[in-house]
Amino acid sequence: MVKIPHRLYLTEDEMPKQWYNMRADMKELPDPMINPATMKPAAEEDLYPVFCKKLAHQEMDNETRYVDIPDEILEMYKIYRPSPLIRAFNLEKALDTPAKIYYKFEGNNTSGSHKLNSAIAQAYYAKDQGLKGLTTETGAGQWGTALAEACSYFGLPLTVFMVKVSYQQKPFRKAVMQTFDAEVIASPSDTTQIGRKILAEDPNTTGSLGCAISEAVEKAVSSEGYRYVLGSVLNQVLLHQSIIGLESKIAMEKLDEYPDVVIGCAGGGSNLGGLIAPFMQDKLTGKADPRIVAVEPASCPSFTRGKYAYDFCDTGKITPMAKMYTLGSGFIPSANHAGGLRYHGMSPILSKLYHDKYMEAVAVEQSKVFEAAVLFAKKETILPAPESAHAIRAAIDEALRCKESGEKKTILFGLTGTGYFDMTAYEAYHEGRMSDYIPTDEELQKGFDSLPQIP
Repeated sequence: MVKIPHRLYLTEDEMPKQWYNMRADMKELPDPMINPATMKPAAEEDLYPVFCKKLAHQEMDNETRYVDIPDEILEMYKIYRPSPLIRAFNLEKALDTPAKIYYKFEGNNTSGSHKLNSAIAQAYYAKDQGLKGLTTETGAGQWGTALAEACSYFGLPLTVFMVKVSYQQKPFRKAVMQTFDAEVIASPSDTTQIGRKILAEDPNTTGSLGCAISEAVEKAVSSEGYRYVLGSVLNQVLLHQSIIGLESKIAMEKLDEYPDVVIGCAGGGSNLGGLIAPFMQDKLTGKADPRIVAVEPASCPSFTRGKYAYDFCDTGKITPMAKMYTLGSGFIPSANHAGGLRYHGMSPILSKLYHDKYMEAVAVEQSKVFEAAVLFAKKETILPAPESAHAIRAAIDEALRCKESGEKKTILFGLTGTGYFDMTAYEAYHEGRMSDYIPTDEELQKGFDSLPQIP
């Protein structure tokens, strides 16, 4: 009989030395990206002006199942990895559920989130290529913080375009990025052509990830020796984040456990794709059949109310088009949406898996999300990021269903990071000022009307 600890840490020797590429085991691959200049499938070389060459290769590689993690990346990983797998005994007791709840905690690093797993990789490949610097966007700030940390480590200048509403609501995220020498600009801004265009059309816009991506890409392609990097959505990002799920599976095997349900928050797909990777492999290859659940905000419901269609990845419509579940590249989430998970589309890999019924999705209102976050904090002593709390909400709901049915399920969810820079949102919840905005069908239709027409 295996004794179940509260926290299980793998040793450094047990940490995975390879990332896992889900595309290698998919029965049907995601549709290819489309080059908007030619309206033909994009080639790897088409991505070179925007991405590092090795990252462009990872983006287009559908065949390599396991990718070796360079030693330089492993060495930085070892500063904060392996991350713990934690049994939520106190939460189980509070819910009076027969279910077993585990969570993989990714907040034990300065950035406070899982984003550092890909930031280190992307900064390393940029340095290895001899680039002069990088540009990126960030929504709630976790990605910008992580990339600033990684760029500082490898000695690369970084410019971050931060969604304006988050720039205003989360000044301490900006301060952390600046601590690591990053330049932080509220987006949309007057520093780029697309930013000035967006501001001319709506001077009071609160911004979106699509806007910030457009500005970051423009800055990268117009600056010699610079490239753009992205913290979610892309195939390469899901590849790097697979270390989350790989560690989770190894840890659960040591406990003689296997999840019946795997739950992750979903904005663009980085955490979700990373957490589910090895469990999805089991599902794709017929070794096991866990339920896999994506949890998204009701205010930005890409999976549950979006269209599965080709769309631009940015508001300025200068990036390649991807086939994904999308709300339209011009979609602007409500300013009262407190967390990240603000992107208009979803990872093409996850979109294809969802479309082919390998996973399911639910949308939750933010007041219920914060209700779950507060309960979790009280019982497990970790203040969760609002993004993570979406997964917590769904895990609690699943555990309560087990209480009603008597089922003894094993639940695994991803705790993507901490919420210590999100105190204005927690304050709004506690003071009763938090509202649940859900876009109407008519509002969503405006985004769908602007979807590109692909021959």
